[in-house]
Amino acid sequence: MDLIATLQCPDQPGIVHAITTAILECGGNIIENQQFTDPTTNTFVMRTRFETSQTFDAASDSLNKGLAKFTPQLKVRLASGKPRALMMVTKESHCLRDLLYLYELGELPIEIPLVISNHSDLRSLVESHGIPFLELPVAAGKKEAQEAQVLAEIEKLKIDFVVLARYMQVLSPEFCQKLSGKIINIHHSFLPGFKGAKPYHQAHERGVKIIGATAHFVTRDLDEGPIIEQDIAHVTHTSTPEDLISLGRDIERRVLAKAVKLYAEDRIFLLANKTVVFN
Repeated sequence: MDLIATLQCPDQPGIVHAITTAILECGGNIIENQQFTDPTTNTFVMRTRFETSQTFDAASDSLNKGLAKFTPQLKVRLASGKPRALMMVTKESHCLRDLLYLYELGELPIEIPLVISNHSDLRSLVESHGIPFLELPVAAGKKEAQEAQVLAEIEKLKIDFVVLARYMQVLSPEFCQKLSGKIINIHHSFLPGFKGAKPYHQAHERGVKIIGATAHFVTRDLDEGPIIEQDIAHVTHTSTPEDLISLGRDIERRVLAKAVKLYAEDRIFLLANKTVVFN
């Protein structure tokens, strides 16, 4: 049996010894391990993949008992397990198309039980992949009711995390709080420098030399959540606004896909306002 254990707790002596001993006691063999101590928060994080001939319950009990004195945030799961992701979109398709493509190739270790949109534009794309599509418009003064429907679907389908694949609606603080650390968003890295409509046109007018994208967790503070993944590309004075838009879309889809894969593989640890990411 192939298992993944993730651990997060205040740094203190003996943690590594305790987890390796617990794995050994359940007949386990470590095949991959990464660890880090954040000096700012004094937080220790660790991701360990190991094999064992014992049952899942026996291995999980061994780790929980062996690490109990450290009162950690400990998660043990089957390495073959796939978290269930809800995709939310509006009209732009580039991020969703890439996620669906990688999903069909088996390169994204997730399940996609549902795609929700506030418009119908991407229905045919989603349904062509055999995935249910639910249109939930956001009418004026009805955001709370729409978000309640989304939360109901999340509970019904046992969703593990939410991916905003260019979902062009601002989520309420209450919604963000209920799903803290479980919503991933993508945006162009011009924020907060180029807010509002046509950011790539604004960037072109200012003669930018670098464009990029950022995948981050969603918090109550718009586009200021802990960063998961980023990438950039260099541009020149010859680049048109259309060139920037095209290149920006390519970066956005790659960065979001990378962030989703990292989350699905339990490689992201939240430490206050930042993340530790094991690549």
